[in-house]
Formats: sequence, C-alpha cells, structure tokens
Amino acid sequence: MTATSKPAKTGEIKQSTADEKAAPPKSQPVARVVLVTGGTGGIGTAICKRLAQQGHVVATTYRNEEKAGAWKRALQKEGFTFHLYKCDVADFEDCQKMVKAIVAELGPIQILVNNAGITRDSSLRKMTHEQWQAVISSNLDSVFNVTRPVIDYMLESGFGRIINISSINGQKGQFGQANYAATKAGMHGFTKALALEVAKKGITVNTISPGYIETEMVAAVAENIRNSIVAQIPVGRFGTPEDVAHAVSFLVADESGFITGTNLATNGGHFME
Repeated sequence: MTATSKPAKTGEIKQSTADEKAAPPKSQPVARVVLVTGGTGGIGTAICKRLAQQGHVVATTYRNEEKAGAWKRALQKEGFTFHLYKCDVADFEDCQKMVKAIVAELGPIQILVNNAGITRDSSLRKMTHEQWQAVISSNLDSVFNVTRPVIDYMLESGFGRIINISSINGQKGQFGQANYAATKAGMHGFTKALALEVAKKGITVNTISPGYIETEMVAAVAENIRNSIVAQIPVGRFGTPEDVAHAVSFLVADESGFITGTNLATNGGHFME
C-alpha cells in the first residue's frame, strides 16, 4: 500500500515548498546617464567599468585624442561601450558645451563623478604661480565648472548623485603639495555646502578620499619607498582602483539616499579622523 498525504487541518501550518521559500526577486538598479570626468586614468577607468557593469550609460571626458582613442578601443575589446567627449574641465564654457552635448545625445545626467585632477608638486617657496593656478583650475575650478550645468538637470528630475574624488592628502596635508592639498580639502567644503542646498531635492553629494592607490604613478616609485609607505597602512597593502570604484558604486545607489555631505575615507586605515 502507498501512503497518502492527509489534508492539512484548519489552523495547521503547511510546509512550504522550495519555490515558496525562494526569496523575492531583487529590484534591478535603474539605468542612468553617468558622467565621469578624467575617466581614462587608472581610477577613472575602474569607476567607468564598475558603473557600466551596473547597467548605467557612461560618458567621460578627455583632452588627448590619441590616448582617448586607444583607451576606447582597449575597453571595447573587453566588451565596454563608453561615450567620450573632448573637454577642458578647467574651462567653464567648454564644460557647458560638453554637458549640453551629453544631454542631447544620451539624456539628462543623473550621476556625476568629479574625478579629473593633476599634480604640480613643489615646496611652496619654490612653487610658481603657474604651478599653483594649474592645479587649482584643473582640480577645484573643474568641480564647479562641471557641476554647475549638471545640477539643473538633477533638480528637474528630482534625483542626483554627485561624487567628488578627493584625496587623503586633502585631509592630512603632504610636503610639496600645498596646491594639491588645498584643492582636495576645498573639494570637500564644496561637497558639504552643496549637500545642504539640494538635500530635499533627491540629490546627494559626497566625497571619497582615496589613500595610496596602485596606479602607474605609484608603481613607478622606488621599491624601498613603496615598502615604507605600505608599512604605514594598517591593512598592509596599497589600495586598488577597484577599491575606489566600489565606494563610488555604493554611494550612487538608490539605496544610499540617506547618505550625503560625508567624506568616505578609502585609505586602508592610513589616516583616521
């Protein structure tokens, strides 16, 4: 004889099947138009790739035609499609034209990552005005130049994520980088002020301050100096561009709407406040 299952009695708990126990499907992130300035560098590339993998449409800026072309072809071989726009982020008019072109071709920008930056290191007593001004223009003026035309579209849509890529040296200072440290510290001041202005409009503004990241520039440093730097980092290694990209992807998520005006230190514990 074969056993037959008895019907469940009133009030009896029915055993769930495997399908019934399955968790509900997770909501998919909304695809948005993203602008990453300085996206062809080491950290910028990782950010562009991470956001594209999340389904976003990613645009980035460049100045060198040859370098940008090689970068785009290399990423296409990896399966990525990025939209490149030539722009001098230190030039306000150029930035306005660039933003208008992106909006016309791709749609309103809802995620902005201000990542472009340069260094012109020198002790202050030897620093020229040109070295000072070049870094101020490229690193800090650029944040205003790009954010100013983008913010209007974010306000219209009622959603926005602005991430400013600063530096550990904007927090602790660095010998020979008075210009660079000033721009990176100023960047977070900009973050906090703008965060207050747009918080009720569905827009968040945050800073990420990377520590020493394993880029071509760091790789070119003498091994003994590299070892001495790593010895000061509690986690015992340099950061990677992907570490920074992960921080960006976290802050741009819809679920991160309650985080604004903050500075996310991504430095392996090298500097703590």
